[in-house]
Amino acid sequence: MKCVIIDDEPLAIDVLKGYCEKIQFLEVVGTYTNALDAIAVIKEKEVDLIFSDIEMPQISGIEFIHSMDNRPLFIFTTAYAQYAIEGFELNAVDYLVKPIPYHRFVKAVVRAKELMSYKEKNMEMKLHISPSGGILDTQSGYIFVKADYENVRINIDDITYVQGLKDYLKIHITGTNKPILTLLSFKDFMEKVPEGQFLRVHKSFVINIGYIKSIQKNKVVIEDIRIPIGESYKAEFMERLGL
Repeated sequence: MKCVIIDDEPLAIDVLKGYCEKIQFLEVVGTYTNALDAIAVIKEKEVDLIFSDIEMPQISGIEFIHSMDNRPLFIFTTAYAQYAIEGFELNAVDYLVKPIPYHRFVKAVVRAKELMSYKEKNMEMKLHISPSGGILDTQSGYIFVKADYENVRINIDDITYVQGLKDYLKIHITGTNKPILTLLSFKDFMEKVPEGQFLRVHKSFVINIGYIKSIQKNKVVIEDIRIPIGESYKAEFMERLGL
């Protein structure tokens, strides 16, 4: 995977570059202290992955990623955990808080490689039929699920959270009080949606990270609904949000 590193601190660049050199499938094609200087190389060299700091002069990492139309995969690297939710709203592969432990870096880039492989696998066909019979449009960002004897289209970005009920899932949609009930497992659902956007926080709940309003002890608030955070899921939840 061709990658670039953007950070206004040269020492932070050196750390990430050293980490990348230890990973066989990563190739650093450029390092930059200013995001604007990286634009040409990202386009010319068909970069697969961007490591970007957030608080930088001229343009922040979030502003930079948000401005890109056909953005590569990207991982935010920052000293500030408070940007985590905003970062995941842009579908970041991961959010690494400095100082970045090597094992967290490895976990993030392996996830990026898996996502890249998945995208390449589906490049030749617009529609991907899942084993459960649902359809994911990888270009348009929606899925079809079977509900009430018909296939219902759901925009992925509109899903706030999903609740498990035995063999069924209740998919909650923003702006409506009527969830969609479908015969799916959490495994099937997670295979349909972007990995960086959804996170399982309890044996009975998967949430869309972009809709997190606040975190209260062992609960996460999504649109004023308090969802429990299971003990076995808490460590990964906190790690993903850099808390």
